[in-house]
Amino acid sequence: MRELQNLLQCRKLLLEKIAIRPALALVLGSGLGAIAADFMEIEATVDYETLPGFVRSTVAGHRGRFLFGTISGVPAVVMQGRVHYYEGYSMQQVVAPIRVMGLLGASVLFLTNAAGGIDLNTGDLMLITDHISSFVPSPLIGENLEKLGGRFPDMTEVYDRGLRTVLSRTAEELTIPLREGVYVQVTGPNFETPAEIRLFKALGANAVGMSTVCEAIAARHMGMRVCGVSSITNEAAGLSPTPLSHKAVATAGENISKKLARLIQASAPQLMNG
Repeated sequence: MRELQNLLQCRKLLLEKIAIRPALALVLGSGLGAIAADFMEIEATVDYETLPGFVRSTVAGHRGRFLFGTISGVPAVVMQGRVHYYEGYSMQQVVAPIRVMGLLGASVLFLTNAAGGIDLNTGDLMLITDHISSFVPSPLIGENLEKLGGRFPDMTEVYDRGLRTVLSRTAEELTIPLREGVYVQVTGPNFETPAEIRLFKALGANAVGMSTVCEAIAARHMGMRVCGVSSITNEAAGLSPTPLSHKAVATAGENISKKLARLIQASAPQLMNG
């Protein structure tokens, strides 16, 4: 129960620090952290490592802090960077920020990430319709935290159909191309081999990355509605003659970020009613 106690203590501390009571939670992935100021009125910031049980983000491009404010009038909390399983943290530590945002009252979670395109091109935005979680441990392994949700949560529709409709419609109105596809999470930190990419393609995956799926599972366990968009920052292993690197991924993410910022800003009010 130590884990639950830490989560509740984080909630208590944050409620003492901030006036915002978020309805929308947003996670900004690799190369996307800098866009927060483009769509958000920021009122307060809190570093993860100042909260009990939270860990420090060690990856370049991940600031590792909460931003509190409004997005198009919607009270929101934004994760400016995330922590990853490959950093040596447990899955419970990785999803702790998601659980705290849910405990603060956020009912909708909007996930973003940088991903490798399996049959998508660099520069595409992909609306996540489903995921494959088989290559990483579930964040629900271990004692079930009954206060958060039941032991065996259903995952038939992780990415809410209504929220996906809102994002598709908003992207069309903004003339932003938005592809659709299945995302697979792997542990990292190494990039995948060409053989692994062929396997993922055979399984029906359209994009691959090192985050997001575990967060979506934790959110659904709590009853949050989830949607997600991947920024395709590189072609997956074996599909490009250029060696893969995190620096290139982050740079490509920054180049795509303006489109994503527009989509977030325009869709936020509708997501709360979608």
